[in-house]
Amino acid sequence: MAAPSNLAGQRWLPYLFLLWTLIGCAAFIMQSTQDLDALARTDPYQAGIWVAMPLWVWLCYGIAVLAGMLGALAMVLRRRIAVVFSLISLIAVLLQFGHTFLGTDILQVRGFVAAAIFPIVIVLLSAAQLCYAHLLQRRGHLR
Repeated sequence: MAAPSNLAGQRWLPYLFLLWTLIGCAAFIMQSTQDLDALARTDPYQAGIWVAMPLWVWLCYGIAVLAGMLGALAMVLRRRIAVVFSLISLIAVLLQFGHTFLGTDILQVRGFVAAAIFPIVIVLLSAAQLCYAHLLQRRGHLR
């Protein structure tokens, strides 16, 4: 059975991407403004990671969530710019997590499951958003 070319039944997917990226924006705001002294009392390792995180990584994080949200919103509005924003978001996500896993000892300290599963989900959802935006564009659903 061939997949239908009409994506009308899947119009809800851009709204799910939008919800997911809004949650990411909220997480960025909470994490970037968090009281690190309070965090250090409950999770000194995580507080140390965030204190040592270079500005460019924080910028990648902010760009990732903002571009992801704009890409999802563009999909909701059926705009071609969704592809560009989604690509920017995925690149920023990869740069951010590249630093996290290559520039820190988080995998050794926290272990793979605790440290990497959620970032893998984030990367996969970011890639899925980009792929879906490409699909919408190829099928002429974005203008």
